[in-house]
Amino acid sequence: MIYLVEDDANIRELVIYTLRQSGLEAEGFERPSEFARACRECLPRLVLLDIMLPEEDGLSILRRLRANPATKKLPVMMLTAKGSEYDKVLGLDQGADDYLPKPFGMMELLARVKALLRRVEDTTAEAEYVLGELYVCPTKHTVTVNGEPVTLTKKEFDILQMFLENRGIVLSRDRLLNTIWGYDFDGENRTVDVHIRTLRSKLGAAGSHIETVRGVGYRIV
Repeated sequence: MIYLVEDDANIRELVIYTLRQSGLEAEGFERPSEFARACRECLPRLVLLDIMLPEEDGLSILRRLRANPATKKLPVMMLTAKGSEYDKVLGLDQGADDYLPKPFGMMELLARVKALLRRVEDTTAEAEYVLGELYVCPTKHTVTVNGEPVTLTKKEFDILQMFLENRGIVLSRDRLLNTIWGYDFDGENRTVDVHIRTLRSKLGAAGSHIETVRGVGYRIV
């Protein structure tokens, strides 16, 4: 999924139409608050971000994305009417992966989007995790226990993958909330306990690998 944050309805509709016609899933948002709510539900593969927006400017959004562990490496392309060298350098210095000044052609936008997605995918190594009877393949979204497939929700899978990526390290509830649920999550850390309890149950015999560290958080051992 690609998210576009753009307050100009004509540009937003044209970009979303172009992306969808080329076979890419895309959603557009007029306001940063709408974009934030969508990120809490599902993080995108790439963000197209305008600078001049209502509520807050795009550079502020970019800084927040880069400051959060869940979105630190999320690809971001700035789309803006500001075309000066200063604005371009400012955006790139603050973590933008690409910069396309308005007005731009749809073919150029599409080519840059596909190039950025390829670059990100090429740098993502295929990882597999084996821990006793537990096998996890993130790229295939596969989990098995003793060779039997296990069906997990996205949040449960993300929690399990985070544990495996940080094997032996205690992860606090706050860290799990920030990383898995994303920035500005306004729920309670009880949410983590509920998801981990369900995850343990689904993993059956492998659920015992997830250890509670009282007063601190959880880890996989």
